[in-house]
Amino acid sequence: MKILQINTTANTGSTGRIAEDLGRCIIGQGGKSYIAYGRTKQKSASSLIKIGNNSDIQFHGLHSLLFDMHGFGSASATKKFVQHLEENTPDIIHLHNLHGYYLNIRVLFNYLERLNIPVVWTLHDCWPFTGHCSYFDFVGCDRWITGCYACPNRKGYPKSLILDRSASNYRTKKGLFTKLNRLVIVTPSNWLADHVRTSFIGTYPVQVIHNGVSLDRFKPVDSSQIRKKYGLGNGAVVLGVASIWDKRKGYEDFIQLRSLLDANISIILVGLSQEQIRRLPEGIIGIRRTENIEELVALYSLADVFVNPTWVDNFPTTNIEALACGTPVVTYNTGGSPEAVSDATGIVVRKGDVSELFDAVRIVIKKGKNAYKADCINRAVTMFDSKKRYQDYLDLYAALMAGRG
Repeated sequence: MKILQINTTANTGSTGRIAEDLGRCIIGQGGKSYIAYGRTKQKSASSLIKIGNNSDIQFHGLHSLLFDMHGFGSASATKKFVQHLEENTPDIIHLHNLHGYYLNIRVLFNYLERLNIPVVWTLHDCWPFTGHCSYFDFVGCDRWITGCYACPNRKGYPKSLILDRSASNYRTKKGLFTKLNRLVIVTPSNWLADHVRTSFIGTYPVQVIHNGVSLDRFKPVDSSQIRKKYGLGNGAVVLGVASIWDKRKGYEDFIQLRSLLDANISIILVGLSQEQIRRLPEGIIGIRRTENIEELVALYSLADVFVNPTWVDNFPTTNIEALACGTPVVTYNTGGSPEAVSDATGIVVRKGDVSELFDAVRIVIKKGKNAYKADCINRAVTMFDSKKRYQDYLDLYAALMAGRG
């Protein structure tokens, strides 16, 4: 079995780590794993294929920023990548995030149509079936159902400063993404699956496979050293983790939450920029984005409660990482985020209601982490063990190669 995955990054960021761990499972069962990426990478067990270079990315980004043509740059880089595939054809191509200023979707999908091998596409957001944005619920838009136009989220990722091509982008995507004969869509959440079935790619089979987490790495550990490192004393700790902190991820909500919490409760935010750290109010400890899994696990284990006030999301891996470390989760009722949480493992509150968020954090801290810990770990073991979830993918691959998909 020879599997090629395509993603923005390789073994970094949530989707990059998903592709990496899946690649390790493929290799572990005697297959060959390749990951093609466009942006950043970490050392990988899979064979890596770089798509384009930094100049391609910068030009594509400018093309998108000025003309709202995200996904339609990088033609030359994608043609070179396709030529490489024609000389080394995999058995299955597994798509992840195609946005990120590195890939030309027209070149890629024309090739996939001609190649006519099984394609699996794991959707990590809504970009594939909209004319512009990756999340439309941030602005309460439903134009994607019948056809995008006059995008109300044009300044959201991927930002466009001048033109609005959402209508033509929508038509082009629909034409490209609906012409494959052997495509299966996978979503990590039931929330996204329901949206996909309503969209123009809803004619394809849709399967839900939740994100998984490595229980060998994410588990409760002694956190006394990390508590000492950040001078936390014996007070309760609220943790937030994101790759980028902005309004969409709930950065401003955390600032408001800080003003409501007792002074003896500390907040730690992981993934901040240096400028954000400089501007933090007293009582919030800021940490830059880290690839140090051991420190991240220690922080999850240290926290009394993990708070995820995301306004738009598919199925946040951070939620299940926290659960695996025995830490209860408080999150907004947003996208697929609540699907990770049960009544025994956390609390779901209304999106944007910081007072409810505060009440939920208070309830969890008062009840005590030990009241949730066993249920959190059990939920992670039962539902989000990466070995089981990646086996779901391997079973899907086998079914496709046998002609059953």
